[in-house]
Amino acid sequence: MTPTSLKDNTAELQAADKAIKGRAQFVLSVASLSQLPTDDLPEIAFAGRSNVGKSSIINALTAQNGLAKTSNTPGRTQQLNFFKLDGQLYLVDFPGYGFAKAPENMVKKWQQMIFTYLQGRANLKRVFLLIDSRHGLKKVDTEIMELLDKAAVTYQIVLTKIDKISSAALAAVQDEITKVISTHAAAYTQILVTSSEKNLGLSELRAQIASFM
Repeated sequence: MTPTSLKDNTAELQAADKAIKGRAQFVLSVASLSQLPTDDLPEIAFAGRSNVGKSSIINALTAQNGLAKTSNTPGRTQQLNFFKLDGQLYLVDFPGYGFAKAPENMVKKWQQMIFTYLQGRANLKRVFLLIDSRHGLKKVDTEIMELLDKAAVTYQIVLTKIDKISSAALAAVQDEITKVISTHAAAYTQILVTSSEKNLGLSELRAQIASFM
C-alpha cells in the first residue's frame, strides 16, 4: 500500500484505518540492544521531546486506549517499547528527549542506546519525529534531526496537538519547519498535522505506516 494523494484518496485512507485500528499488541520493553526483536519485521519509530504526545498518538492511531502508557510526567517512557501491528510491523515508542526527570547517568544511557539503535537497525524504515505545534522546533529537535541525517534514517515531521492553536499559527509553524527540513538530507518533505484528542490527521498518518506493511 503506497500513499499517493492522501487527502483525496478516501479509499486508501479507509484501507489504512482498517489495517491498523485495533490490530496492535504490546510485545516488550527494551532496556538493552541485546533484547531487540530478531524477526526482522519492518519497524516504524516515534520520537520527540518528553510530553509531546508519542504514547497518545500510538493509542489514537491503533484506536486502543491504554495500549501505550501515557503520563503527565515528562520522561515516563524510559525504554524502547515495541508494539506488533497485525503481525507485520513494529511500532516503536522511544523515550522522550530533552526533559527527562531522571538521573543524568540514566538519561545518557538511554540516549546512547537510542543513538546506537538508529545507526545500526537495518529494518528501521522511518522515524516519525513528533513536534508540539504550539512550540515548534527547538534546538534539541534539530540536534536529533542532525543525528538522523548522519545515520541516514528517513524521518518525517508530525505536528501534534493542532487543536490547541489557531489555523494561522499552525500555518506559520509549518512554514518555519518546511524551511528547516529543506536543509536536512534524510527528512521527508511532507509534514503531517495531527491531534490525538480530536482525531485529526490520523488517517493520513496511518496511510504512511500502512505503506510499509
